[in-house]
Amino acid sequence: MELISQHRTLPYLSGRFFDGISSGLFMMALSWLLLEPGNMGTFVAVLALICTATSFVLTPFFATLIDRHSRKAILIWVQVLQSATAGLVMIAAMFNLDSHWLLGTSQLIFWVSSNLAWSTNNAFTQENYDSHEYASISGKQEIVLQSTTLGAGALGVVLLKYWGMMEFAAFAASASAIAAVSYLVTPYRQQLREQHTVRFISQMLQSKAIFSAQPRFYTLILLSCLSYPVLTFLSKLVPIWFAELGISGDWFAAYSILFGLGSLLTGALLSKLLALTSHRVTLVYSMAMLAVVLIVIALVLSPLYLLLLTVLLGFFNALNRITRTNWLHHTVDVSQRGRVEGGLVLFSTSVQSLSYVIIALLAHYGFTQYGFAIAALTVSAAAIMMYLLGHVSQLKQTITT
Repeated sequence: MELISQHRTLPYLSGRFFDGISSGLFMMALSWLLLEPGNMGTFVAVLALICTATSFVLTPFFATLIDRHSRKAILIWVQVLQSATAGLVMIAAMFNLDSHWLLGTSQLIFWVSSNLAWSTNNAFTQENYDSHEYASISGKQEIVLQSTTLGAGALGVVLLKYWGMMEFAAFAASASAIAAVSYLVTPYRQQLREQHTVRFISQMLQSKAIFSAQPRFYTLILLSCLSYPVLTFLSKLVPIWFAELGISGDWFAAYSILFGLGSLLTGALLSKLLALTSHRVTLVYSMAMLAVVLIVIALVLSPLYLLLLTVLLGFFNALNRITRTNWLHHTVDVSQRGRVEGGLVLFSTSVQSLSYVIIALLAHYGFTQYGFAIAALTVSAAAIMMYLLGHVSQLKQTITT
C-alpha cells in the first residue's frame, strides 16, 4: 500500500514543484521586470486589478468545469497553456518583439490559470487519495508549495539579472512542460465522470443550493477563509509601512522568508497537529492564535517584533488553510468539490479587493500603521464568530443525540 501511495505521490508532487517554479517566475519576477524601467507602478497596479477581476468573473465557470471533467486532464492542460505562453514570450524575445503589453498579457494568463490549478489540485487530492492519507499528502504539498514560493521569485530576479528574457522564458516553459509530464504519469483514480444529463449552466447555478444546504458549516468555513485576504493585505501593507519608516527592502524580504519558514514548519508537523483534535477545533484555535499574534503586532508596532512574530503568522495561517482543506476533503461530496472551491474563491477575492481599497485610503491619509489594528480586529471577530457557530452546532448535536 505504501509503494502504491509513493507511486502516486512522487510524480504528483514533482508536478506541483515545477508548476510552482514556472508560476512563481511569471507571477513575481515579471512584476519586478515591469517596474524596472520606472514610471510603471500604475501599469502594474492596473494589471493586478485586471488579473483579480478576470479571475473573479471566471471562477464560477472554472468551478463547474472542475466538477464536470477529469481533474487530472485540467491540471495537464493548464501546464500546457502556461508552457505555450512562456514559449511565445521566448520567441518574441528572440525577434526583439517583447513589450510590457506582451509581458502583462502573459502574467494575466499565468495568474488566471494558476487559480484554476489551485482549486483543481484540492479537488484532485480529495478524489485521488483515501481519507487516512489526506493529512500526510497535505503536509508534503505545503512543504513543496512554500519551497517553490520562497525560491521562485528570488530565482526569477537572479535569472533576469544574468540572462535575457529569451533564456528566462525558456526556463519557465521547460518547467511547465516538466510539470505537465509529471501530472500525465501520475496514476489517477477517477471517481468523477462527465455529467451529460445536466447542462453546464444548470450545474453552475446549483452552487447556491450546495452552500444553502449546510449554512452553519459553510459560514464557519467562509469565516476561516478571511485569513487569506488579511495576510495578502499585510503583504501590501508591510512594505508601505517599512518605506514610510525609511527601512530597506531587505526587511520586507526577511518578512517574506520568515512567513514561508513558519508555513514550512506547519507542513512538517501537520499529521501530528491534525491528530490532536477535530478539524473544527483546530480551525477555531488556529484562527484565534492568528488574532492574538496580530493584536500583539498592532499594539507593539515595531519592525523588529513584526519580523519575530511573522514566523507565527506563517505557522497558524498555514495550519488554518490546510485544516480547512482537509475538513472539506472529509465532508464535501467529490462531485461538488469544484463548486465549493469556487464559492470560497469568490468570497476571498471580494474581501481581498476591499482590503486593497482600505490600504489605498490608509496610505493616502497617512494612517498606514492603523492597518495592523484593522487586520487584528477582523481576524478576532471572525475567530469569535467561528467559536460561537461551532459551539451552537455542537450543542444542537448533543441535544439531538
